Amino acid sequence: MSRPEKPTAVSRLLASHVPGVERLRVLSASGQLGFGIVQDSFERGLQRQPHFIGCDMGSIDPGPFYLGSGQMAAPKDMIRRDLEMVLLGARQLNVPLIIGSAGTAGAKPQLEATLALLQEVAKAHGLSFSVATVASDVPRKILVQAAQEGRIKSLDTEGVSLPLPVPIETEIEAATNIVAQCGTHTFMQALAQKPDVLIAGRSCDTAIFAALPQMLGYDPALSLHMAKIIECTSLCCNPGGRDAILAELGLNEFILESMNPNAHATPSSVAAHALYEQSDPWVVEEPEGTLHLKYAKYIAIDGHRTQVSGAQFVKRLSPTLKVEGALHTGARAVLLAGVADPRMIEMMPEALQVVCERVRKLVLGKWSMVPHLYGQGAVRALPKAQLSQHEIGVVLEFLAPTGSLAKTAASVFKQNLLHYGFPGRLTTGGNLAFAFTPSEIEANDCYQFMLYHLLEGVSPQEVFDIQMHAWNFEEVVA
Repeated sequence: MSRPEKPTAVSRLLASHVPGVERLRVLSASGQLGFGIVQDSFERGLQRQPHFIGCDMGSIDPGPFYLGSGQMAAPKDMIRRDLEMVLLGARQLNVPLIIGSAGTAGAKPQLEATLALLQEVAKAHGLSFSVATVASDVPRKILVQAAQEGRIKSLDTEGVSLPLPVPIETEIEAATNIVAQCGTHTFMQALAQKPDVLIAGRSCDTAIFAALPQMLGYDPALSLHMAKIIECTSLCCNPGGRDAILAELGLNEFILESMNPNAHATPSSVAAHALYEQSDPWVVEEPEGTLHLKYAKYIAIDGHRTQVSGAQFVKRLSPTLKVEGALHTGARAVLLAGVADPRMIEMMPEALQVVCERVRKLVLGKWSMVPHLYGQGAVRALPKAQLSQHEIGVVLEFLAPTGSLAKTAASVFKQNLLHYGFPGRLTTGGNLAFAFTPSEIEANDCYQFMLYHLLEGVSPQEVFDIQMHAWNFEEVVA
């Protein structure tokens, strides 16, 4: 007779937890796993016996490089440290561990790298458990057909030179990595396999924390609103930070409490979080529908905790998916310098233009120079009265098909700008100040977004691939 299967962390929770009898305790350990989980705050969270632990691991915020290259933004050693901390905590309590947007952008190489590091930790500690993975990479044929049928829509975005046009077939095929954000529905499908650990590729931040509560019967609006706030851990507190945060979810409200006793979740600080990454603080779009926060209420329980209620959720007739894709465009070199001559500062735009024309005759090939003049509006446009007259920082970006050409253009440009002659110049010693040498630096391959769009008319099941893995390393350590 075969032995009955050992219950998993998810199966235990689904079988034992009854909404209304006790609150669901959700511990958010990290808003970007791999950049250092605060250990004492996390340990305080474990002492509260959470029903599950969630971690967001990625974002599109670092730009197209990580999606395009498949590299992870966080240092490998720090990722392993953070994974070890949350895995051991979850296995110690025998509760589910859920991680979303694996490896920064959630593409296949990043999901695989995250899974490999988790396996290293499991092997080192002799752990046995099951893992569900969700791959978020979008098949090209789905996108090509959707583009032809007008089912890819441009998105308005902030902080990026977008909206992007809908890509054509050759651009879709040329992209290095293309992912879609999986939502709560896909997480619920993966969790229905009843793993101990779930690691997903590119994900909606909310899905990490809202899927299990909805499977248990909690209100979707409350679950999503809770998830929207705690995915950033204690950023919603005063003062904000990276400490773990505990949410206690009830039938009609949830309570937020930072695991840092000096970071307080106040009604104003929590309500203000509705503006985080949102152009409209009242509306949050999800793949499955729209979360409305206009009637949300925030009430202080004490000086450290806040109770939240009142969110509403309107389900969409058919899900939509946000898709992200990156295209390799060449290589980048960067020239770093400072200028403290008021005359040179005043005529810097003209000087850059003249020097660029000179260098084009010296360095042949297809290269471009993009200036960033700090103190002169590099971050945002400045009125003339606020422009620096004493010193500025010069960051010149050189883009070319190869790293060698980009570096060559930067080096030759540096020398010509250093000794650029202009009326009223007081010294021929040089126009630029350098903090270090070499002042021109190779800055990796260059990628650009070619997909940052909404995909309609596609079922999530056509895109996301759910797989189960069973690991048994008890005998390895023994």
